[in-house]
Order: sequence, then C-alpha cells, then structure tokens
Amino acid sequence: MTPQDKVKGPASYFPSIEKTYGQPIAHWEQVIADAGPLKHMELVALLKTEHGLGHGHANALVAWCQARK
Repeated sequence: MTPQDKVKGPASYFPSIEKTYGQPIAHWEQVIADAGPLKHMELVALLKTEHGLGHGHANALVAWCQARK
C-alpha cells in the first residue's frame, strides 16, 4: 500500500471497530439510522452508553454517516 492508498478520515477506524465490537460497519450505520434525527454528539452518546463503543469509534461512525447524507 502506498501512502496515497492509505485510508484517511473516519473510515480509517473501520477495521478496528469491526474487530473490537464484532459487527460490520453496516450494522453501526443501521443503528445510527434507526436512532432518528439526533445531533452528532447525541448519536455519539447513544453509541457509547447503549452499545459500549469508545468515544473515538463512536465519533468516527457518526461523522461517516452524517457526511454521507
């Protein structure tokens, strides 16, 4: 992998998220979608409190999902 091929931004957390929590990214995207129209930090808090994600992982997932809207 060349430096130009290196994944950057929120997606760079995806391999660690999948390994740590045992769910594919699509699962977390659905959890966020099902949560309804919450603000960024409300979604981060939901992932942390209800699903046990760490702050960085939760923040990356929410940022990724909101950027794709």
